Amino acid sequence: MTGDATKTLPLEDLHQAAGAKFGAFAGWSMPLTYPAGVMKEHQHTREHVGLFDISHMKLFAVSGAGAAALLNRACPIDAGTLEVSQSKLTFFLNDEAGILDDLIVTRLGADRFMVVANAGNAIADEAHLKALAKDFDARVEPLDRVFLAIQGPEAEAVLAKAGVDGSSLTFMHGFEPRPNWFMSRSGYTGEDGFEIGLPEADARALVAQLLADERAMWIGLAARDSLRLEAGLCLHGNDISPDTDPASGALMWAVPKEIRSSGTFIGADALRAIVEKGAARKRVGLKPEGRQPVRGGAALFDADGNPAGTVTSGGFGPSAGHPVAMGYVSTPLAKAGTKLFADVRGTRIPVEVSALPFTPHRYRKG
Repeated sequence: MTGDATKTLPLEDLHQAAGAKFGAFAGWSMPLTYPAGVMKEHQHTREHVGLFDISHMKLFAVSGAGAAALLNRACPIDAGTLEVSQSKLTFFLNDEAGILDDLIVTRLGADRFMVVANAGNAIADEAHLKALAKDFDARVEPLDRVFLAIQGPEAEAVLAKAGVDGSSLTFMHGFEPRPNWFMSRSGYTGEDGFEIGLPEADARALVAQLLADERAMWIGLAARDSLRLEAGLCLHGNDISPDTDPASGALMWAVPKEIRSSGTFIGADALRAIVEKGAARKRVGLKPEGRQPVRGGAALFDADGNPAGTVTSGGFGPSAGHPVAMGYVSTPLAKAGTKLFADVRGTRIPVEVSALPFTPHRYRKG
């Protein structure tokens, strides 16, 4: 943020009443933990339902006859081939194929899409998309919504009890169940779950109903981080950034094959060149030996002491039962089982390249 005051969530009073400890994240004052603590919050989400306030993220409605064409220019996607209600992970890239942001695009109708952007990039994303939209018959409308994530194996049942039916959705699908509501089934925990963007008054009523159910509890940003890290999911600004591209980030699965070869998205030529040459480094999972977590920023070395890469995210994985991390290593070292060392305050901690995720995904795919 450039000198702007820290933003507060619309439901901040509810988090204060719940005993949240707050901290700054992407220009927002965010609940980091609640009285239960990060370990219990993490495990409760894996076993029952975690309720996350993700209103720092931004929803954009993109509509008009040229909406699909606009998205095809902005992202390595073929928006016109998405079925109505289908969601897709995609990216804004710069001319060098660096990742400006990772996004989820959902087709809501023939000429209407929902784009979900990350908090730290929301202002830049809006300016970027609106500037591109001038060349298309398309409208970009930032929506003023509270955004909630309901994550965990009992998410569908808890929502149903609160009067919200998500049973028609499968993983990576979304729709507008009521006027001014957007609901999707994806998530950032590896568990089954939903995201709902809705007006503040509706959100307050829904939160009250959800928290009346003992299976649901508020979860803060600290457990959100440990959950997503175990699930092998990237945090923009850490694991992906304008300095990384989808090939290096092991994210080419999100770029459709025909778009790789013939797409005219921003960064297309650069991405093709990287793929053709082969990425020099790759994002991998990293499993430290012992109980000492290895944090983002730690340098990695090979067995001979040569620089091998960098850790981008790390911490303890409560469900995995051991420290978990992600980072970038030179491509020849990116095979699971490769032994490396991380420098933690001058001590070399043995780490092993590991397959991702560290805990199995449990999405509702069918």
